[in-house]
Amino acid sequence: MNKSLLFSWVTSLIATLGSLFFSEVLHFIPCTLCWYQRILMYPLTFVIGIAFYHNDRKVYKYVLPFSIIGMIISAYHYSLQKIPFLQKFEMCTSGIPCSGEYINLLGFITIPFLAFIAFSIITVMMVMLRKKTTD
Repeated sequence: MNKSLLFSWVTSLIATLGSLFFSEVLHFIPCTLCWYQRILMYPLTFVIGIAFYHNDRKVYKYVLPFSIIGMIISAYHYSLQKIPFLQKFEMCTSGIPCSGEYINLLGFITIPFLAFIAFSIITVMMVMLRKKTTD
């Protein structure tokens, strides 16, 4: 059993179920950047899950582009929420503003922050998997 794959899969599963909980149970409407993050996270649940089942240690080749781009988008999204100056460059012009915060736990934990943590964990696990595979 590969712990990096398992931890990555569980992380992506929690992130996917969490985002579905926010939208389907709590009825939070996702903004444009939330949709981009979902587009990157949801497939990871299946790709990493299948890789874990088959013990495919080379899955990092497919996962890293998604997780790194997801980190960048979620970091930008979080910055829009927490740095007022950046709100001038907000791309969400219709519907829900990307700078809006449905949750703000402890003054810094927002939904994009949670997405950033999930993408970061997956990225670190995939880099570790890559190092184990190439050694």
